[in-house]
Amino acid sequence: MTLRITPSIIAKSQKGMEGRINLVKDFVDVIHLDIMDGIFVSEESLNFDFKLPKTGCQLEAHLMVDNPDKWVERNWQKADIVLIPIESCERPKEFIKFFRGKSKIGFVLNPETPLDKIKDYLDEINQVLIMTVNPGFYGAKFLPETLEKVRELRKLKPNLDIEVDGGINPETIKMAVDAGANLFVSGSYIMNSSNPQEAIKVLQKLCRP
Repeated sequence: MTLRITPSIIAKSQKGMEGRINLVKDFVDVIHLDIMDGIFVSEESLNFDFKLPKTGCQLEAHLMVDNPDKWVERNWQKADIVLIPIESCERPKEFIKFFRGKSKIGFVLNPETPLDKIKDYLDEINQVLIMTVNPGFYGAKFLPETLEKVRELRKLKPNLDIEVDGGINPETIKMAVDAGANLFVSGSYIMNSSNPQEAIKVLQKLCRP
């Protein structure tokens, strides 16, 4: 099963986005775009018609927006993987059908949301993202109790890509690995580092058995 470190990008301008992407694009296979509308979460990020620079990376769009239908209609081609919080998704089946043959799709569970909300869709999606912090900004506190959902999900679906997002650093990544996650989004630890390449290398080493 793939083990992957994915840096997350929070930005409020085209220049800011490009600068952050350029810091990490040569060292990873996938970049995670945090798209926030200031409604679903209190902060805003990439809440404009951004133009993505050319990279050799796949792009993963995490839609922390109140109306994912609208974003998907206008922008789905920008991402190789689209991750939609189940809390904002009124028609999960329609999203699954829409993305079939286009891009990969996954559902997101915020810390307070039970796994039962997505169990009916697990055979039809490509991955699940478990939020290990309350979403919305870099540096939120890691919530170890959220890893129970990772453990349960891994038992249910041994081969599913399970991603964790929030507070992932050298102290917490082993907990996520032991719980059964195989994909790891890291924001502040990588992006606020004086040496993002070295920070990525540290996490890559620690996520391997």
